[in-house]
Amino acid sequence: MRAAARACIGPKERLPLSTDNELAPVAAVVVLAAGGGTRMKSKKSKLLHEVAGKPMLAYAVSAAAALNPEHLVVVVGHQREEVTSHLEKLSESVTTAVQDEQLGTGHAVSCGLADLGELEGDVVVTYADVPMLNGDTLRQLVAVHRAHHNSATVLTASVEDPTGYGRILRDGETVTGIVEHRDATEDQRAITEINSGIYVFRAETLREGLASLSTDNSQGEQYLTDVVHFAHGRAERVGAHLLDDVWQTEGVNDRVQLARINAEMNRRIRDAWMLKGVTMIDPSSTWIDVDVDLAPDVVLHPGVILQGATTIGEGAIIGPDTTLMDVEVGPGAEVVRTHGSFAVIGEGATVGPFTYLRPGTILGKGGKIGGFVETKNAVIADGAKVPHLSYVGDAFVDEGANIGAGTIFANYDGVHKSSTHVGKNAFVGSNSVLVAPVDIAPGAFVAAGSTITDDVPAGGLAVARGRQRNIEGWVENRRPDSKAASAAAEHDGEIHPAVNESRQKKA
Repeated sequence: MRAAARACIGPKERLPLSTDNELAPVAAVVVLAAGGGTRMKSKKSKLLHEVAGKPMLAYAVSAAAALNPEHLVVVVGHQREEVTSHLEKLSESVTTAVQDEQLGTGHAVSCGLADLGELEGDVVVTYADVPMLNGDTLRQLVAVHRAHHNSATVLTASVEDPTGYGRILRDGETVTGIVEHRDATEDQRAITEINSGIYVFRAETLREGLASLSTDNSQGEQYLTDVVHFAHGRAERVGAHLLDDVWQTEGVNDRVQLARINAEMNRRIRDAWMLKGVTMIDPSSTWIDVDVDLAPDVVLHPGVILQGATTIGEGAIIGPDTTLMDVEVGPGAEVVRTHGSFAVIGEGATVGPFTYLRPGTILGKGGKIGGFVETKNAVIADGAKVPHLSYVGDAFVDEGANIGAGTIFANYDGVHKSSTHVGKNAFVGSNSVLVAPVDIAPGAFVAAGSTITDDVPAGGLAVARGRQRNIEGWVENRRPDSKAASAAAEHDGEIHPAVNESRQKKA
């Protein structure tokens, strides 16, 4: 039985590894991916559930490809169309084989090898739901296998509680068999070295061993472990590679295990970046996908989630409470309480708080997208500012332009999306609506509260609003007993000093 190992309890005698940097290719890698994954209770294939931003299947293919196999075969079964479609996106060199009936691991491997002819060399068998297994470990396994001229070598791990897992039976360095928990004696159940289910076989041994399998057991299945017994019975050498990093043998069968794997993977990713010079104020609340790239002196505040291929430049400050997916952040930028995807934030730019960057947003060097602003397919050029409470969609805001609070770029008429251009050093007053398509030329001004439907010439002022009309005595006549009426009656008629000061400055 495959291991879902929990904790390493100490080192054991190791087999020596090859000292060669170059490892000759293996004949084939067979990745078993046909299981139903019913314990995930999901309409989606278990193998497409993600760990650190990548489907488990992608990790399996990447690890297998590290062996440079002549054939890389993924055995599919349940939800095969979904799995196969994803495999086509991952690699053109991967082929698939179908296991129509789930008749055991031995049968699955037979299905994987059926169309490959009579192989020579080594064949590796692994699983698609062991996301922390990496290519280096598989290379070490093959190196051990070859160094000792084994016919079969199994990847093993030691755990504190091996209940439910197949136990490795040894005679010194030689593996004499694998016994399932339900079939083990009390002495055998005390063994803490377990079977990961990951093997490398000499092709001839595997081919003949698979041919010898039967279904004469309690499950009515063909067990791949019986090939190990077959090899030992023929006095062929069977070895093991005991892995220190037990997590690499951990399989994912349900969402509890998926969460544990994600947490451990994220811990390792965080630690690696901190050792490279990234500051994380609260690592436990920080989540970073495996393909994210961070520069030295980046600071991540609590509640930061970095997803996809997000890149953060040197000295940038992210968070708190910020989620970025496939976003490029330039050096020295600051992004606070922001949700962004497929966007670019320039060097020294500032974003947030409470900002929504939708796909196609590009913020230039030193630019600003401030609080409660939403942008979509919008270029905010170097030094341009959209400080607060605005929607900017399908727009180009040129260098040094300023967009006043509450401005709406009305880009959609119910049928078509249209674009708006705001020229260099132009100024759009607060609470304006720019009805696309419209061009605000460089140096132009738009008066606050305007609805702009026509182009504004360079250096011009656009005013598009009704003239103000004051009705004297309205409160006294309509609200005579209100607080407003009392305040009005007490007023001495003087203009507030701050307003007077502002008018004098404008004059």
